Amino acid sequence: MEQRISLVTLGVTDVARARAFYERLGWRGQEVEETVFFQAGGLALVLWGRDKLAVDAGVDDRVTGGFGGMTLAHNVRSRAEVDIALSHAVDAGARVTRPATETFYGGYAACFADPDDHVWEIAYNPGFPLADDGTITVPDFGAV
Repeated sequence: MEQRISLVTLGVTDVARARAFYERLGWRGQEVEETVFFQAGGLALVLWGRDKLAVDAGVDDRVTGGFGGMTLAHNVRSRAEVDIALSHAVDAGARVTRPATETFYGGYAACFADPDDHVWEIAYNPGFPLADDGTITVPDFGAV
């Protein structure tokens, strides 16, 4: 299997509400058969009904009301961009789960939750520079 992620699908309780939230962030999606697709760099973010996603994945939907064990990250090029992106998310209806602070790795980051409690990290990490198109390359941690 190639080392690649093509799509990230978020199970949501209300597709229209979730789409409206992401569009308030400035994203533009396309809806097909009650599923919304957003082009996000080299992959796609998909919003689909949580119940339908569970059935499709062959699992029971164990809604716990707690942390789902996964975060999504949006890296930016500066500390100021973290603050701007977090402010934009709050304006769109996000709930801040961790205010912007300095990180242990010399960066600056904050976290917010969307209306379905999917957690996003907004991070400036000087060790993970972004290309002009926003792509990130994991550095060689073995290099001195």
